[in-house]
Amino acid sequence: MSDIAQPVIVDPSVIQSRIRMSESLEAQHQQNHEEEDEVMEDDAAAEKMPTFAKLSAHASSSGRTEYRRVRCPPHRYTPLRENWESILMPLVEFLKLQVRFNTRTRSVELKTSPHTADASSLQKGADFVSAFLLGFEVQDAVALLRLDDLSVESFQVPDVKMLKGDHLSRAVGRIAGQDGKTRFAIENATRTRIVVADTRIHLLGSYANIRVARNAICDLILGAPPGKVYNNMRNVAKRMNERY
Repeated sequence: MSDIAQPVIVDPSVIQSRIRMSESLEAQHQQNHEEEDEVMEDDAAAEKMPTFAKLSAHASSSGRTEYRRVRCPPHRYTPLRENWESILMPLVEFLKLQVRFNTRTRSVELKTSPHTADASSLQKGADFVSAFLLGFEVQDAVALLRLDDLSVESFQVPDVKMLKGDHLSRAVGRIAGQDGKTRFAIENATRTRIVVADTRIHLLGSYANIRVARNAICDLILGAPPGKVYNNMRNVAKRMNERY
């Protein structure tokens, strides 16, 4: 009679789990529950900790007003005057900066105000104005305000190879191409914006895209045929499209 298993009496008034475990698994399960309870207690204690609001630009500088001054080159004075309203709108409406053009020093002056929310707004505004004064369009330069991974890189043709006279002019011509076709091809393949100002080259884009565009421009300066550069650009564009 002792070998006969005793029936299990289930109390219908008590809600019991239908998952049965061995004693070792039950002990491990109980230990996991105890650790979870400790974590929940720590989270509850962390929730009781005070939370502080983000400091504004005015408060982070201890109430001091910060300035930035961007010098306007002579050849960009007229475009700046024609696009002044388009430049002013994102600086004042979104970044809450105070902006003016100093006619005596011919420079754009920016400063923070009590309404400036982000401490980095002043530097972003200065970068935006600097990009426009380098030769970029307002629609392209405003991307510096919206995206944090964009930057501007500048270099000169003699930095790559010492050229003088007609050799320098031909190198600049190879970069631009007929009617700007070469420059447009590099821009579309690398998703960058390129400005060719005399012997200076300015590139706007992400770090990886700028590196690809810079390598292509350096190949043109060193004398690579445009057909070879086009082929490389097609391969780069294909890899970038397959990446996403």
